[in-house]
Amino acid sequence: MDLPVSDEVTTVITRYLSEVDSEAPGLVEGLYLVGSTAFGDYRPGQSDIDVVAVTAAPVDDDKHLSALARAHESLRSALPHPNLDGPYVTWEDLTQAPDLAGPGPYAHEGVYHPSGRFELSPVTWEMLRQIAAPVRGPDPSTLGVWHDRAALTAWTRDNLNTYWRRWRDRGARLLSRSGLITLGPWAPGWAVFGVSRQHNVITTGEVISKTAAGEYALRTFDERWHPIVRESLRLRGGRAGRREFLTPFARRRALLDFIDMVIADATQRNS
Repeated sequence: MDLPVSDEVTTVITRYLSEVDSEAPGLVEGLYLVGSTAFGDYRPGQSDIDVVAVTAAPVDDDKHLSALARAHESLRSALPHPNLDGPYVTWEDLTQAPDLAGPGPYAHEGVYHPSGRFELSPVTWEMLRQIAAPVRGPDPSTLGVWHDRAALTAWTRDNLNTYWRRWRDRGARLLSRSGLITLGPWAPGWAVFGVSRQHNVITTGEVISKTAAGEYALRTFDERWHPIVRESLRLRGGRAGRREFLTPFARRRALLDFIDMVIADATQRNS
């Protein structure tokens, strides 16, 4: 496989294709890397391997659903990390709005599910258009992937005001599982980069990596927010230097305030 990815990613992808081709020959006609691997921002121990698998027809029969379950279980048993995540869609699905695609099988956090709407969104379609790396199948530029800038903006704005606002509100309750997570080293990168990526989509129409989202935030937002952004980049491995906050509690407060600011700014830009 001649792809600009790490040996770790190549090993998982190669094993996945071997398993799925053995269990269901000819079923997976296309496989595209999206997310961190396609952006060149993959971080061992932090990143999952995000893919979109493409079939000729919807996978909704027991024979193929069971075959995929066996393939994913075998992959997970042999190579539990990093996770291989992503939906199964059809070539036709990609030419129309994601909400027209029916629910189908997918893998999330490495676990196979026979039906759902995981990652069936304008952002996934946009990644296929803009940055996807083909492992199997034609170049993404030839697929006629659906694109609607207004729908992309609307979906992203809604995601900020639903998923991310709820994430922030749950994290604000310190004496809860979500609140305690905000004190850890994982939360700053997940949330700072997450809302910054959404803000960038709204303002530019482009999808970017987590590290690029940190750079975008430093360019876009007032200097008072730079410490939490720099700390998130440091924790991801993109910056050297000292910690920006004396305590996890101070970092947590800055994180929650940053999320509030980004959501408010994005809403104002689209009011």
